[in-house]
Formats: sequence, C-alpha cells, structure tokens
Amino acid sequence: MTALTRDQALRDLRRTLSEAGFETAALDARLLLLSVLGIPATALITQPDVPLSAEEAERLEAAARRRLAHEPVARIVGEREFWGLPFVLSPETLVPRPDTETVVETVLGLLPDRQAPLLMADFGTGSGCLLVALLHELPQAQGLGTDLSLGALRTARRNAWANGVGERSRFALSCWADAVTGRFDLIVSNPPYIASAVVPTLDREVRDHDPLLALDGGPDGLEPYRILLGAAKRLLIPGGLLAVEIGYDQAEDLRGLAAAHGLEILRIAHDLSDNPRCVAMRRA
Repeated sequence: MTALTRDQALRDLRRTLSEAGFETAALDARLLLLSVLGIPATALITQPDVPLSAEEAERLEAAARRRLAHEPVARIVGEREFWGLPFVLSPETLVPRPDTETVVETVLGLLPDRQAPLLMADFGTGSGCLLVALLHELPQAQGLGTDLSLGALRTARRNAWANGVGERSRFALSCWADAVTGRFDLIVSNPPYIASAVVPTLDREVRDHDPLLALDGGPDGLEPYRILLGAAKRLLIPGGLLAVEIGYDQAEDLRGLAAAHGLEILRIAHDLSDNPRCVAMRRA
C-alpha cells in the first residue's frame, strides 16, 4: 500500500477530528503532524508530497487517538508557546493560556523603567511562564519562582534556561511564600482560583489533564489570594507591585481583599474576551 503523503495525512486527520466535533480540527491536525514529523510549518507548504514513514504514520495515529480522547494538543506535543516563547510542559504544570499574558502586559505597562535591576517573585510558578516572560522583557531583573510541586519546579527551571534567563532565576520548593524571606519590587502569581465544588464541572480537557493543585482555590476560590495579599506587606518594598490573575467574576472580591490588606488597586485589566483577568496592586 502506498504511504500517505504529508498533505494526505493532514487532510485525513483534519477530517477525522472535524467529524468528531473538534472546533479547532484544522489547527489541531496541523500542530500534531508538525510535532510528529519534527518539521517547521513551511515544510508542509513546500514539501507536501513527502511520504510518511511507517514509524511516522504510527506515531501520528497514536497522537490522533490521544486527541480523540480529548487530551489537549499542548499535552500531546509536550509544549506550548507563551508570550512568543516556547515552554515545555509536564503533568505537574498547567498549560499556559493566552489569558495569562494579560498579567505580563499589565505589569510591563506599569513599570516606569524596564532596565531597572528589579527583584521579582512568582508564587505558584508552574511552568515558569510568568517569571520567564517577565525576565525576558526585563533584562536587568532577577527572579524567584516558588511552587509546592517539585516536578513543576524542575519544568520551570528547564524553561528558564531554554529561554535564556536561567542565570537570573532561582526556584524554591515552598507553599506560597512560607519559605521566602526578603523584599521584592514585584510579585506576580497565577494561583488556583476555581472554587472546589466547581472543579468537577470543568471541561474534561482541563478537569482530566490539568493538575488539581493548580486549579482548586478552596471553597470560594479565593483562599490563595488571602494568603498572597496577606503576605504582601512582609514581602513587598514600599511602593512594590503585586499583580495576580483572577477568575472572570472575582474582580469585586479582590477589591475587598486589597482594601483589607492596605493595598491600592492600580489597574484591573481585561483579557481578549473582555473579562477581568488581572488585578495589579501597590503596597503603600
């Protein structure tokens, strides 16, 4: 039997995923094929008639089975782009999402000098996407990432070095800031903010594949914010900045928590869907 060409394999996989109801079938098929073949996107355009080897066809079939079981494409290929940078993933980390880039954009918009020698911390760093993206934009800054998962910390360290900021980053095993001393100019976090009772109702691609530790924010989804905002006075220099990602319906809750902890809200930024996604605060 004649081997499938790249173009035929792409069309067949796209049709299979589309018939299975995947709204992003075309993109999913393209990303899976590129990953399996280990080729750049241009090769699908310039060399569409190259046949797949038996091994490549087998790997593509295995990837298709995983996608049909609703495993996220990023998990299958093992990486995801964030802020234009590549991030490898592990079972202990969330898949970085475009909404989280709102935190990076907000922080950069509030910093008067990107060349300043800032000291920053990212609590619950996961894949390290916030810390690494900000260090990439702030060439004189140094950063600390903490997480309760050793596997996540290993992944974050790998991403820091892969993206050229390894020498300016450190990582520590800590429940939020429990093991951290000193003062920071900037603190960021994308904490778990889903109420415990809501977690089982999430989309299966999230519920079945993202780590529970990175999703469950306690009975009302606000417990990590109480901890982080409560530690802000100890950890931030006067005038220091704290920026956190929030759920779409948590902006008013954060207003109340900020006031209770003596923090001034500088900005509530919205994501591309116009939902409140980041709250930036300043210590008096």
